[in-house]
Amino acid sequence: MARDPETIQREIERTRDALAESLDALTDRAHPKHLVESGRQQVQAKLDDPRIRYALIGLGALIAFGLLRKLFR
Repeated sequence: MARDPETIQREIERTRDALAESLDALTDRAHPKHLVESGRQQVQAKLDDPRIRYALIGLGALIAFGLLRKLFR
């Protein structure tokens, strides 16, 4: 069953438009600004967890204590 050239051309144009939209979406998602923002949101979500926040505060206090102790010896 043969198709006429106009139908084939319309299908090619639709496919080309769909591929262009997909490429635009991928380019937008892979933009470094979006990747940095996504990473920042993930880190912020981890820091909002009280267990992690208090563990980091405790670690900072230990490091500060160790540095002060070393300075005043």
